[in-house]
Amino acid sequence: TQEALDPVRYLTNHSTGKMGYALARAAAMRGAEVTLIHGQTALPPVKFTTDVPVTSAQQMYEAVTDRFDTTDVLIMAAAVADYRPATVADDKIKKKEGDLSIPVERTEDILGTIGPRKTHQFLCGFSMETQNMVENSREKLVKKNVDMICANNLKQSGAGFGVDTNVITIITRSETTELPLQSKESAANAILDAAVRLAP
Repeated sequence: TQEALDPVRYLTNHSTGKMGYALARAAAMRGAEVTLIHGQTALPPVKFTTDVPVTSAQQMYEAVTDRFDTTDVLIMAAAVADYRPATVADDKIKKKEGDLSIPVERTEDILGTIGPRKTHQFLCGFSMETQNMVENSREKLVKKNVDMICANNLKQSGAGFGVDTNVITIITRSETTELPLQSKESAANAILDAAVRLAP
């Protein structure tokens, strides 16, 4: 997502959307009715999906929560901003002498909101970590009432942003499965296989 600072600048991260798009493509190829809610990306649209582009974390929160009750499986692969500027300037912030401090505030926690209210839905989250990957991801799984977490370590070769590969560890309440380095398309199919096996 992109979080505006002024009409010219925004805060964001290095995510390209490749993993989420691979998941949407793989699900559509299996015949699923797919809604792809995504941030700003240079990737071509995924055929046979309902495309829902958003910009900010708040817009993504609204797009997901508005559709959650009619969703069967939700896979949250988006790199959503945890913080946004507390105020957005109406005009471009001009350069002046000295440093600039930008107060930030928390964005809405999408998984933290929908996890406790899920009824029939199978909920899969993603966890990008740089340390204590399994421990942090398992804590997130329990705290947010998620059925499955796909974890990866940004520092592991082939698992970062913008590359065509990933190294995923699938974590559920009862098991931890480490997948090998593979294309994001192959990883997407492995994730969907696990979701199909585990979903009610």
